[in-house]
Amino acid sequence: MKRRILGGTGISVSEYALGAMMLGAWGNTDHDDGVRIVHRALDAGINFVDTADVYAAGESEEIVGKALKGRRDEVVLATKFFNSMGPDANQGGNSRRWIVRAVEDSLRRLGTDHIDLYQVHRPDPATDIDETLSALSDLVRSGKVRAVGTSTFPAEAIVEAQWTAERRGHIRFRSEQPPYSLLARSVEAAVLPTAQRYGMGVLTWGPLSAGWLSGRALSASSRAGLEAQKFDLSIPENARKATAVSALAEVAAEAGLSLPHLATAFVRSHPAVTSVIIGPRTLDQLDGLLEGSEVTLSAEVLDRIDAIVPPGTDLNRADSYYVPPAVADPALRRR
Repeated sequence: MKRRILGGTGISVSEYALGAMMLGAWGNTDHDDGVRIVHRALDAGINFVDTADVYAAGESEEIVGKALKGRRDEVVLATKFFNSMGPDANQGGNSRRWIVRAVEDSLRRLGTDHIDLYQVHRPDPATDIDETLSALSDLVRSGKVRAVGTSTFPAEAIVEAQWTAERRGHIRFRSEQPPYSLLARSVEAAVLPTAQRYGMGVLTWGPLSAGWLSGRALSASSRAGLEAQKFDLSIPENARKATAVSALAEVAAEAGLSLPHLATAFVRSHPAVTSVIIGPRTLDQLDGLLEGSEVTLSAEVLDRIDAIVPPGTDLNRADSYYVPPAVADPALRRR
């Protein structure tokens, strides 16, 4: 497994990161199997593990903690905070009050005394970024956290955070974790160039676009609820994605690749990307993705991809997973 340096941290990380969202109630409920997945990834050369407190209400962190007993020093361990962890409105967000509690909860569940990369899971319009950076800087100086980063931040929020850190003397964000796939390329326009401008590492998530690029059938007939809606081809955005997936599958076949291998190799090919999060639910899924870890794409293949999904665009705007408050809240644009 090839390694890259995470931004300016000096930390060497594998080109694939193991995402642990599927470990626990959100995916694989067998804790022993979850431990085996983590161990298989480590044995294959992955040294970067990413989770979050919200994944299965902390269960994912607990499974990762079990898996890393005796192997903690081998791993660059990342987790995240922001999402609600209880009924109280203050059990979430990016305030100092919550951060100092959230980090202790994550350290306990992970069974470690430090987190290598502590990430803000989403922007919080209610909290001044100066407040967030101040709290995170204290965690770095205390030794509980080695570096801090963001996830799914728009370019303007990344810039504001960098400027605030410089003006106020805070530790600055060293990484960004955006959604990025063959079908969701909007981050190419501003987020990835901004991360490069500030020397930030980029840890991408969703390379298989929530299953669209996994190679499995796209039919919603066997799915339920929100999962079915994601694949409902009567929705225009989904129809566009289905058309693109068919064309991309042809490109993959002609290149002698599976669609998942084309998808992960595409994300790895961007010069801003440090590591690609893969989030397997089973050992077989992990093994299948690992088989594509050495795949590289020719300029011809990349040009064909650009012709199917133009650079810097999302086929479905919802795949950006962030809607600015000024757009989402009507009260902010009406007198």
